[in-house]
Amino acid sequence: MRESSHPPAGPPLAGLRDRIAALSGPDAAPSSRIATGHAGIDAALGGGLAAGRLHEVFAACADEAASAAGFAAMLALRAGHAAGEQALLWLRCDDAERRAGGLYAPGFAELGGDPDALLLALAPDPVALLRAAADAARCAGLVAILAECWGNPRILDLTATRRLALAAEQSGVAVLLLRIDAQAMPSAADTRWQVAAAPSVALDANAPGHTALSVELQRQRMGAGGHAWRVEWDRDRCIFREPALSGALVPLPQRGSAAAAAERLLRTA
Repeated sequence: MRESSHPPAGPPLAGLRDRIAALSGPDAAPSSRIATGHAGIDAALGGGLAAGRLHEVFAACADEAASAAGFAAMLALRAGHAAGEQALLWLRCDDAERRAGGLYAPGFAELGGDPDALLLALAPDPVALLRAAADAARCAGLVAILAECWGNPRILDLTATRRLALAAEQSGVAVLLLRIDAQAMPSAADTRWQVAAAPSVALDANAPGHTALSVELQRQRMGAGGHAWRVEWDRDRCIFREPALSGALVPLPQRGSAAAAAERLLRTA
């Protein structure tokens, strides 16, 4: 395979390699399934999200960047919770900081993560980002890698995603490629997701409800795509679950079925 002619990454990313190397464990780990907690998603995925694979998470539109980033972070936290570890690497380009602002540590903690276990690295461009992601993906000491990429850089082609996928398979680390304001292209990703915000159900005393998202499994390499769900995130247990009921009740009829009564209620609403 021909090596890229791009210049090597700068000193900040070179230092990152040393920190990643300190976490290194055995060379390769067999792929396993990470149960998400949501029965529908786990059934569609054959038991859960595959560790040691590359997964793409797309924002439904540029305005849904926070929703997609949240979902990717939740998947990483779920992987960490299942493994009993929390070492997570989040890679971003400098332009992501300019366009979306810096990562908010209290917000990450609100999702159930430990900001002290989050290693954040900034790359000057997509070339350096992908090189750092490939280097990090070979480190079995990490639970997950989240690489955030905006737009459709030319370097992010099928060959680049194959390198990421192979590195993930060698280490057993889940690699989440977060795509913002981007169009889907051919890739070696095991799954591709599209994410948007969803309304949450208020708690008692009208307190803000749990984080809710609309997620669509657009494709998976070893199964069918085209599935969509609305999910809630349980930060205490680090799992996805079915949304809570809204609390609205359909009155039971004295005669006939409850389904018929609900249908009449909808027609008159």
